[in-house]
Amino acid sequence: MFKRAIAIGLCSMLLTSNLAFASMPSDKVYATGTAISKPMIMSRFIEMQYARAMSEIELETLTGQNINLDQYKGKVVLVNLWATWCGPCIKEIPMMEGIRQANKDKDLVVVPVSIDESTKDIQPFLDKHGLGDYLTYHREQYSLDEVLPANVVPATFVLDGDGNLIGFLRGYLDWGDKEVQPYLEALTQKYAKREEFLQ
Repeated sequence: MFKRAIAIGLCSMLLTSNLAFASMPSDKVYATGTAISKPMIMSRFIEMQYARAMSEIELETLTGQNINLDQYKGKVVLVNLWATWCGPCIKEIPMMEGIRQANKDKDLVVVPVSIDESTKDIQPFLDKHGLGDYLTYHREQYSLDEVLPANVVPATFVLDGDGNLIGFLRGYLDWGDKEVQPYLEALTQKYAKREEFLQ
């Protein structure tokens, strides 16, 4: 009985995993070439063989203003999905802020996106955890799922300088590891301006 329960659980996980990628962008834009050599800490990050065209991602600030990602053209964008009910997200947020600060004069930006049902609990939650200054955006999970799979948090999706999806990592990562920043710099050099793909 126990083995049968495990088998059913595994099948459910596989089905959920397959469904999770149903909203992953599929239109290929260009071949990304040789993958960047990954340090062990980044082993679960997938650098895609083909960049994928993305639908426009519309977000809102916690005060209700609408924004999109066009303002980051020419930069690599880390879209980091999180939620107030996600324990590992609280560990990731300070590291994401560290990445943002370390790269504020570079062609890499961090765009945190809460997938909570509403914005009303987000700022109190951040304040409670000493993260009151964390600049985050919001889009409800069911709505974001039309653009990117948002059923797993934390999750980080990486966009090139033209807003195409070039990589992702679903689940928690120790983004504060010393080998992460050099890898992000390599991604930025390869994908921010995309010169090698335009020749």
